[in-house]
Amino acid sequence: MAYGFQVLIDALSLGSFYALAALGIGLLFGVLRLINFAHGDFITIGAYALIVPSAATQATLLIGGFHPLFLIPSIVGIVIVVALISEFAVFRPLRNASPATLMIGSFALGYIMQNLVIMIFGGRPKAVGLWSDLNLGVQIIEGVQVPQLQLIIISVTLALMVLLVVFLKRTKYGVHMRAAAEDFRMARMLGVQANRVIMLAVAISGMLASAVSLLFVVQTGILDFRMGVPLMLFAFIATVIGGMGSLVGAVVGGFTVGAVSILLQTFLPSELRVFRDVFVFAFVILVLVLRPQGLVVSRSAKERV
Repeated sequence: MAYGFQVLIDALSLGSFYALAALGIGLLFGVLRLINFAHGDFITIGAYALIVPSAATQATLLIGGFHPLFLIPSIVGIVIVVALISEFAVFRPLRNASPATLMIGSFALGYIMQNLVIMIFGGRPKAVGLWSDLNLGVQIIEGVQVPQLQLIIISVTLALMVLLVVFLKRTKYGVHMRAAAEDFRMARMLGVQANRVIMLAVAISGMLASAVSLLFVVQTGILDFRMGVPLMLFAFIATVIGGMGSLVGAVVGGFTVGAVSILLQTFLPSELRVFRDVFVFAFVILVLVLRPQGLVVSRSAKERV
């Protein structure tokens, strides 16, 4: 029982990462029909904003010595600003282009941001110590010690999801955003301000990316200019199998991918664990074959059917 509880916490923790990243992707897809492959690089920017530019492998914290009440809003603000600049410089001029053009634009934007990180901070991975005490274990039940950070990751994810649900259902701009996700053209005809809704969606996406940045840096202690790409890849997979355009589906997909990854890591024979991701992608193919519309179908998708 203790071992099973440990596996459950590991699955929820990893699933929380994927769910937060998938929410950021799904939110922009719902409003803009944009698959933002630069979302992983927003995560990278948030992580590198913590350190002083240097080519050394041991990073010097820039704002890491400050109180979390200052550090967290600073990183969130930096990533939101970068996301809004991306909206003004790249996505807004391409707004009337085809989804394929928007996707290619996001690829190019991500490549530019990766190379800017290399130019400013160097291309070598860096070790950074941020709130390392959170990786110490805390006993939940007899025989089970769980790192405090895993509990924080799960709690932060649940809190952000609840806040997002309240915002979308109880506020004027949240209702506008949901209307734009259902039918953007009709929403504009009914008086929804398109630019404001899109900027808000981009800002929320940046906020979610910054949360992933901080949690991931605390957990791994390593910075790399490609660090956001694997997270982006698995988050995109989670969005697809959850159901494109459905925020609930993005969360369900994120926790599903996280649970499958942990279960495979736990129960695969030791010689096959290095190929864990192969089995994860095989599972994704199986889900798409059996349910190509995703695990959760959005209302707009149902209406099109």
